[in-house]
Amino acid sequence: MNEPEIRHIGVRDVLFGARVEIVKPCNLYGCEIGDDCFIGPFTEIQKDVRIGARTRVQSHAFVCELVTIGEDCFIGHGVMFINDTFSHGGPARGRKQLWRSTTIGNRVSIGSGATILPVQICDNVVVGAGAVVTKDIAVAGSYVGNPARLLTRV
Repeated sequence: MNEPEIRHIGVRDVLFGARVEIVKPCNLYGCEIGDDCFIGPFTEIQKDVRIGARTRVQSHAFVCELVTIGEDCFIGHGVMFINDTFSHGGPARGRKQLWRSTTIGNRVSIGSGATILPVQICDNVVVGAGAVVTKDIAVAGSYVGNPARLLTRV
């Protein structure tokens, strides 16, 4: 019988601001977390991710490499960020040059269960629970659905 390779990540190589609260278990590695942030349990925040001050990341969220989240944001339970668009018909399988970045502005709230593909989201946006953001959002407002569409302007 073969033994599996077991990786223990936990929290390592993270640049923390002041007064950050983390609820374990979670995997945070090689990322930057701003002042007064909250990171809920069962989250994974990968290397080179930057999270701005006063942002809350709720439980079961997955924030992959190449994601930047602004200040005063809310990332709901189970939100998934995607950096591999399968642009060549399947997973990049380690070819990081095929990955794409995501930038979330300030004062953005993303509802539980939303999926965020590689996009740019401007300031003052609400993404509804379960929405799938497939295109850049350049107008402040509330977005819902799959694919996400503007419901109301702010």
